[in-house]
Amino acid sequence: MISEPEIEGGWSSQAPEQPADAVGPAGAERPLRAAHWRWALGGALVASAVFAGALVVQERYGGSGPPIRYRHSEQLCTETPLKAVGAALGGLGRGVPSNGEGPALDWSNCFANGNRENQAFASYAQILVELHKKTDPAPEFAAVPVLDPYVTPLAAEPVSGLGERAVLSGSLQAPRLQVLDGGAVFTLTVQWWGRGDGDKSDLDGDAVKAAMVEDLRALLTRLRK
Repeated sequence: MISEPEIEGGWSSQAPEQPADAVGPAGAERPLRAAHWRWALGGALVASAVFAGALVVQERYGGSGPPIRYRHSEQLCTETPLKAVGAALGGLGRGVPSNGEGPALDWSNCFANGNRENQAFASYAQILVELHKKTDPAPEFAAVPVLDPYVTPLAAEPVSGLGERAVLSGSLQAPRLQVLDGGAVFTLTVQWWGRGDGDKSDLDGDAVKAAMVEDLRALLTRLRK
């Protein structure tokens, strides 16, 4: 919403002054320079783009906000024990849950550490569920980049059979699986690294990714309304 301009003295009732180059000899008006009408045209195009974007969202959801097909969970660790991921990592510890609720977004999170003394690597798994009640999350879905300069990002790979859209991305030792379904976004991240002289390559990355798909599919089914 555009607020009222904060100008001292309120709105001016006087006509705006004409720029010097808009007045010709003997006071005759001349056309404004191209820069002025280009600026006006650019503003009109921006306004049209914003209006068109609003129409797309309104057409998709009928102006009532994105549909929420999943319930909010305050104890996400209980809802998703991550059995398949835990088996692939050689075990996970007790998960630590957190959650929040608001007028535009409800979210719940579970973090579990997989650091075992008898393993050559340490690991963790984290799952986040976001329920967007006001704004469509689709335009920004799966847009989080990998910013670590010491890892090689994975090429985004679509995954079928999960929600409206599902994408597997992240990096080799930190794959990330994200699912979009209406206003709900599910993000499951798993990471592992070598400990001491351990070799983290001993872990089967493909098995971990397959386990992520299995556990996230189970969570979608469990939280479905």
